[in-house]
Amino acid sequence: MSLSKNEVDTLRPHSSVVVDGNDRAPARSMLRAVGFSDEDFKKPQIAVASSPSDMTPCNVHLGELSEHARQGITAAGGKPVYFNTITVTDGISMGTQGMRYSLVSREVIADSIETAVAAEGFDGLVAIGGCDKNMPGAMIAIARLNRPAVFIYGGTILPGFTAEDCDHKKPLDVVSVFEAVGKHAKGELDDAGLKAVESAAIPGPGSCGGMYTANTMASAIEVLGMSLPNSSAQLAISEAKRQDCERAGEAVMNMLRKGIRPSDILTRKAFENAITVCIALGGSTNLILHLLAIAHAAKVPLALEDFREIGERVPLLADLKPFGKYNMSHLVRIGGIRPMMKMLLDRGLLHGDCLTVSGETIAQTLEGVAPYAPYPEGQDIIRPWDQPIKSSSHLRVLHGNLAPTGAVGKITGKEGLYFKGTAKVYEGEEDALRGILRGDVVKGDVVVIRNEGPCGGPGMREMLSPTSAVAGRGLIKDVALITDGRFSGGSHGFDVGHITPEAARGGPIGIVRNGDLIEIDAVKNTLSLLIPDDEYARRMAAYRPAPPKETRGVLAKYAALVATASEGAVTDKNLNL
Repeated sequence: MSLSKNEVDTLRPHSSVVVDGNDRAPARSMLRAVGFSDEDFKKPQIAVASSPSDMTPCNVHLGELSEHARQGITAAGGKPVYFNTITVTDGISMGTQGMRYSLVSREVIADSIETAVAAEGFDGLVAIGGCDKNMPGAMIAIARLNRPAVFIYGGTILPGFTAEDCDHKKPLDVVSVFEAVGKHAKGELDDAGLKAVESAAIPGPGSCGGMYTANTMASAIEVLGMSLPNSSAQLAISEAKRQDCERAGEAVMNMLRKGIRPSDILTRKAFENAITVCIALGGSTNLILHLLAIAHAAKVPLALEDFREIGERVPLLADLKPFGKYNMSHLVRIGGIRPMMKMLLDRGLLHGDCLTVSGETIAQTLEGVAPYAPYPEGQDIIRPWDQPIKSSSHLRVLHGNLAPTGAVGKITGKEGLYFKGTAKVYEGEEDALRGILRGDVVKGDVVVIRNEGPCGGPGMREMLSPTSAVAGRGLIKDVALITDGRFSGGSHGFDVGHITPEAARGGPIGIVRNGDLIEIDAVKNTLSLLIPDDEYARRMAAYRPAPPKETRGVLAKYAALVATASEGAVTDKNLNL
């Protein structure tokens, strides 16, 4: 597609500064070496930022997807320029010290995309992400840059099946492997059985298959309006996903022509929509951490209490893993999230006037969307409105003397809504995992894992290994777990994380002792250390946090800058500017 002279003049606000004029000959010379022609210098330059990597199935295919995005940009009259950024593989680093870099990588990814796009003068951006941190990282960069942009989700993985499961009745994913470790430790699974699960659970490219953090964030970004309709509910290896990439390339050029920017889309109403849909889907606790961070970058007011307030009027409707029985691939087959969005819109729970990257409003994109097949005869993945799994949110925002500035629980009700038990305290994830696997944790315990917060970790590791070990040992309904770290989207059970203030910053989780009684009430939304007030005051007065674990490098910088989990764990909130 060729552009008129008027379009050329208006669609190149940034690249024209870089390549127009005699004095910019050196820049043009450099670009000729990477394939620019004379005609290309007259086109809007659109960055295609991705994170292809052999490190993880979530991202291994993103290089191919970027080619399709570039085709779409070229067909719409733009000049695509490709670059890549890093990724960190939670499923591999989980349970090790390497996991401390996971949440840190969100900031590195955001900074790297912002740096490349701003430095090179790109007029727009297509960002492709396939896992927990490169998705919100890309969105933070998009919000900061505020240039026409579209996000593409890399797509979900197919489930795996062991050779013995000939009828494909027991779909597996990465969480199945973590829980198999607990079963193996308990003696329910032998070495051959563990290897069979390990070998079959992850059959190819795509993000982890349940409503874990990747699929939660993909859904949130689509509902925010920053990806095209259905982008969140496509298989990684499908033709639909390749077409999604090509249409995204066309869409960003359309945004340029119409003057649509992320700030027109990322409004307060849009964030309310994303929270609503992801609650109904049973999304990950990491949704809260990442939406707070994206909203901060977009300069949209959003607080922890907003999740509580919205959650009181939104039911949990989706029977999806980790607490349900279905994978994202099953949801794809019945139409993805859009019929549920239409249900929520028709009941007045979505703001239909919010703009999307398609140039249409949410309501316009949902026109003509057919409902799911009847429940349960046609499908039993998404419940009817009057038969929810839970009548209000599974994401519980808790306060109390153990979490004065907030904590987040993922409590569906299947585990119960109240737990009181005896503290079993561990100074870090590795100690907790060893204790659980050797049988130290028993019915009625509240496992306390501290010094794992954004500052104290540093890096706020996910506690998937301990929660999966609890599940694997058959204690999912009998043991609670609390931490100033966080949980994987694959965690399930009576779990409370994001406790603030964290131990490293003087939080009361640091004063808990073995044998203390702890109460978690998911109806009153409280988290309490049941000791006398005078004893609480004495312990707090005497408590001294441990010194920083890191004094050099990226982890040290992160620990020094990072805000609390209740503020999204961003690194530019507390700059004294």
